[in-house]
Amino acid sequence: MATLRHRIVTLTHRLSSSAATTTTTTTAPFSSSTSKIPLLYPSTNNTTTTNPTDQPDTVTLQLFSWGRGASGQLGGGIEEIRMYPSPVANLIVPKSSFSLSETPGKLGMSTMMKKKNEKKIVEIGISCGLFHSSVIVDGLLWIWGKGDGGRLGFGHEDSLFVPTFNPHFEDVRSVALGGLHSVVLTSAGEVFTWGYGGFGALGHSVYHRELFPRLVKGSWEGIIKHIATSGAHTAAVTESGELYIWGRDEGDGRLGLGPGRGPDHAGGLSIPCKVKELPLPVAAVSCGGFFTMALTKDGQLWNWGANSNYELGRGDKIGGWKPKPIPSLENVRIIQVASGGYHSLALTDDGKVLSWGHGGQGQLGHGSINNQKIPKVVEALAHEHIVYISCGGSSSTALTDTGKLYVWGNATDSQLGVPGLPAAQSSPVEVNFLMEDDGLGPHKVLAVANGASHGMCLTLRESC
Repeated sequence: MATLRHRIVTLTHRLSSSAATTTTTTTAPFSSSTSKIPLLYPSTNNTTTTNPTDQPDTVTLQLFSWGRGASGQLGGGIEEIRMYPSPVANLIVPKSSFSLSETPGKLGMSTMMKKKNEKKIVEIGISCGLFHSSVIVDGLLWIWGKGDGGRLGFGHEDSLFVPTFNPHFEDVRSVALGGLHSVVLTSAGEVFTWGYGGFGALGHSVYHRELFPRLVKGSWEGIIKHIATSGAHTAAVTESGELYIWGRDEGDGRLGLGPGRGPDHAGGLSIPCKVKELPLPVAAVSCGGFFTMALTKDGQLWNWGANSNYELGRGDKIGGWKPKPIPSLENVRIIQVASGGYHSLALTDDGKVLSWGHGGQGQLGHGSINNQKIPKVVEALAHEHIVYISCGGSSSTALTDTGKLYVWGNATDSQLGVPGLPAAQSSPVEVNFLMEDDGLGPHKVLAVANGASHGMCLTLRESC
């Protein structure tokens, strides 16, 4: 591990140094035929693309980004606008022993406790915050983008324009990036946060910024198995299914704690508190702009908080702190939820996507910019089997079981990755990847993440 860390630090330093003086804004494609794509994992002294045919037991995963990158969140080393997905980095991983890491809002089987004889699995995950991005591979964290508030965790507030290794972790299990802060869950079940601590978003009983990762010392028993965050509130689920929450509230009830149980200062709660009104064990949680959604182990969806745009899907605009199930979904098994600023998505166990809430930028995918009062199937995707969903502030994405990526919603900053779309794209459209003569094969998308004005995806490049 020490040797790997040294190589990673050396590579990151060289990439950062070469990009430090590059500040040109461009809308031109980032072509792998004319630019070197850094190899982040395993780290080597060679930053050019590696062909997996030279390593028969491995495959190449590529990280792509698109949208507006004025703060470095695209990871390409310059200020730019990418109108369609362009490569950021390559990962070379074992062909038969890699998997996606835990995702906020998604049901999944925990692999945190491994048997001694179990084959090592390399876990990979991506996350987008408001204006920063990250990728984790085999417990290691790379992070980049806007640095205000210390959200990158390097002890400073400088922006970073390329994926940069954070040396404070070797055992990251999952990561969730918020507005001005970041959250990490380790394989030991510990939660670390850093960045701007306004409204108690960090859970450290403080309201100032933390420039380095700091352990959240909650009152929970056992370990944490799941995390989620949004602009200014954060949630954590214990192994036994208890939900703890902290951060901004301001009267809309998004923390789910009830009268007299928060906030503790200026509209925020800086100490993790248990959400006691959930009668069943929680398995996953998603934090929206001003609301929260929780999934039980059997796939039942509960939510609470603001509801002025029908975010809670109950057919009315009555919000509040008390968790309640969505009436129309009580007999539907949900396996993933995703939250935007004012809208929500849910994925059923048979691969259908439901959406509701604010639709003003087309983010609901129903062919209009109308709001939706209760969950409604996105009919344009009914012919596909969807396996993964994600929300930006006012955009939405979905992945199929064959690796196709669909996007819809706000396209004003090219954050959908499809050139030529109207500002409000109200129906799902497929993202196409440029085929290069790189010998890596077609693109199969494995995961996607969205920020305010940018997106990222992880793709498998494997010849048929």
